[in-house]
Amino acid sequence: MVGGFFKQLFKSKNNNNNKEPQQANEQLQQNLMSSLKDNITHVSKILGNSSDIVIRTANIGPQNNVKLSIIYTEGLVDTQLLQILIDSLIFKVNKNDLQSQNQSNSSLITVLKEKIINVGSITEVRDFSTLTTNILSGHAALLVDQESKAISVSIPGFEKRSIEEPQSATLIKGPRDGFTETVSTNTSLLRRKIKSANLWMEEKEIGTVTKTKVVIAYINGIVNEDVVKEVHKRLDRINIDAILESGYIEELIQDETFTPFPTIYNTERPDAVAGKLLEGRVAILVDGTPFVLVVPSLIVEFFQASEDYYQRSDIATLLRFLRFLCFFIALVAPSLYIAILTYHQEMLPTTLLIEIAAQREGVPFPAFMEALMMEVAFEILREAGVRMPRAVGQTMSIVGALVLGQAAVQAGLVSSAMVIVVALTAIANFCFPSINLAASIRLLRFGMMILAAMFGLVGIIFGLILLCIHVSSLRSFGIPYTTTVAPFIITDQKDVFFRVPWWGMFSRPRLINQKNIIREQNNPTPKPQSRKQ
Repeated sequence: MVGGFFKQLFKSKNNNNNKEPQQANEQLQQNLMSSLKDNITHVSKILGNSSDIVIRTANIGPQNNVKLSIIYTEGLVDTQLLQILIDSLIFKVNKNDLQSQNQSNSSLITVLKEKIINVGSITEVRDFSTLTTNILSGHAALLVDQESKAISVSIPGFEKRSIEEPQSATLIKGPRDGFTETVSTNTSLLRRKIKSANLWMEEKEIGTVTKTKVVIAYINGIVNEDVVKEVHKRLDRINIDAILESGYIEELIQDETFTPFPTIYNTERPDAVAGKLLEGRVAILVDGTPFVLVVPSLIVEFFQASEDYYQRSDIATLLRFLRFLCFFIALVAPSLYIAILTYHQEMLPTTLLIEIAAQREGVPFPAFMEALMMEVAFEILREAGVRMPRAVGQTMSIVGALVLGQAAVQAGLVSSAMVIVVALTAIANFCFPSINLAASIRLLRFGMMILAAMFGLVGIIFGLILLCIHVSSLRSFGIPYTTTVAPFIITDQKDVFFRVPWWGMFSRPRLINQKNIIREQNNPTPKPQSRKQ
């Protein structure tokens, strides 16, 4: 019965009543006609006579005997470049141009493209599908009467957000630039970081309706070609109407769907993406979002911050150990509290046990219900703080947590120790550089609490074993998710739990990069030597 429910839930329904979309697709696949009037009518019909589609028709030439039209989308083109284009068409087409066209038997489109138009990148278009896509992407389409092809001039000029420090990954020391929602700006930020001819970028268009631009970036000679082919393969098989954010693609190309752990890394920081490209990874940039995907991804990456590489190695190593400690606190602290108070009171010192027992004397709920209520209350406060306006969101979260915790203790619903455990767990959960991993721990924490309430410490250990088995079974684009730890590669331990000095970071991860392992082939950076005077 359950299987039948899921079959019906994910069953694709093929309706035969999709005549209008089929007719629209047939109209798009048609080639341009020689009649300017027919072409304009057809384009207007495809675009639904939209008010933001501007069509300007004029007669040019010495005797005004050449009729043409310019079609563009208002708000998506640069008005100054558009005026330059119009002026060049009106004032630069002369008798000599028309005579040379007649003598060489070339089309007027070719003459305009080669001699008259001097702005933007120019391409020839022969079908309505490409023509309308270009018009809706910030191009100006030039159609000439008696010509069955058109010119598409790229002059985008839409409003875009300036480059700012990313809010999801702030640093004390490091670059302040972050990706924006414009993919061309994001690719230029990567070019500024990596000024190499081997930084290759390949473009795709995904989404039958949105036609979202997706760019695949990698460094030739360092990247594993099999990973690049796999990325292309997974992107090519996406058949969806819209891609509005990189999260759509992340969910459609990941190796494992039903796992709480993120198997694809995403970030707003250009320096983080540049560093991973130099390790041999592949970046996926999606137009319309500042979050860039990086594959393959390893679990240890979610404990690493960009700032680790901008400060001393000993400080970075200490902070990494602190993040691993916070991982275990956020995962098992409430479940340990439940297990010890419910099954293993002998593990606590007598004085502490008496103090906690005195606090819980008036609490009517068992430890599990006590922890569950506080965790759910904190999750509600956190979600409310995120969704509320920024001016009041943080204040509401802090004041709400303090007031709610104090009131809950005074009302006898929870103990003071439980409030401390939940607060410490919440703070530890904010220590991860990756918000995706923090969300995973929030989900897993409830499962560990249930196991602790049922079986005590045995349940916690059993849950950790299941977690290790699950993580070890995951892969990211064919690479084991726990690479460098399982399988254990001793040469790659210099950037896992420890961050060795830069003079020791002479090689790239071996399983990710099968070639060009050594970063400095000819003259490795020597270890600094102290000088005695």
